[in-house]
Parts: sequence; C-alpha cells; structure tokens
Amino acid sequence: MATTIELRFFASVREKLGISEEKIAVPDNVRTVGDVRAWLCSRGEPWSEVLAEGRALRMALDHEMCEPEAEIHAGCEVAFFPPVTGG
Repeated sequence: MATTIELRFFASVREKLGISEEKIAVPDNVRTVGDVRAWLCSRGEPWSEVLAEGRALRMALDHEMCEPEAEIHAGCEVAFFPPVTGG
C-alpha cells in the first residue's frame, strides 16, 4: 500500500520545477526523505537535474531540518529548498 505525503518546494527549487507543492503517493520502497529525493529524480528532467544527488539541497520533514535517513510516514510533509546564506 502506497504512502501519501505532501511535498513542498521553495525558492530556486520551486522556480526550476515550476511547482510549489504536491500531494503524492510514493511506492512502498520509498521510506526515507533521501528515498523520496531519489524517486523524484526518476521522473526525469527537470527533477533529475534540480534534485540530483550531490547538488546543494536542504531537506525538511514536518517543518524540521533533517538528514536523508529521516523516515517518512503517511501524511508527512517533505520540503526541499536551496541552502540559505546570510551576510
């Protein structure tokens, strides 16, 4: 049974993908935020470019900064955004 999650994209990530949010059912083998990122990359361009492994990208799970190993759950919110610099 697929897990339904909320996706949110901010700043340049949102601009490049052309979408700010999406409610989506992910396959059973997608269990972590890192898995979500990899699964989204499998959609092809522009996803595979914007969310590519190795690109500077911050992730959050339910409004908390997280590592790729953070486990998702039904109804959670996963957000992707570029690193923020101050000055």
